[in-house]
Amino acid sequence: MAASSGSSMLYSFLLFIVILSLQEMYRGKLASSELFTILGGFISSLIFLVTLTFIGNFQETCGVRTGWGAVILAEAIALIAASTVHRVCITTCFLFSAGLLYEIDKLSGMVLARSESKTRRH
Repeated sequence: MAASSGSSMLYSFLLFIVILSLQEMYRGKLASSELFTILGGFISSLIFLVTLTFIGNFQETCGVRTGWGAVILAEAIALIAASTVHRVCITTCFLFSAGLLYEIDKLSGMVLARSESKTRRH
């Protein structure tokens, strides 16, 4: 059962607040070693994911077509959040976000192809 755009938007906003708050609370720990710095970049890429979900659902609710503008805005927000932890977090956040975006695009293509094949059968 898929969530509606409104509830998905609410959940992604709440996750954004929780992830950003925890990242800022443990900022010192995340900047303390190389491994934690990479983890900080990954956590910031999760901020990218939930922000992109929020923006996409907001645009869908308003009836506006989504595009690359949502991706760029979500990436900018995630990179700013990563910059509060460590400089290396910015780079790792960008790399993890690019990987997540690739996987989201692949998953979206699979779901779209499956829904198109169902509509052709009926």
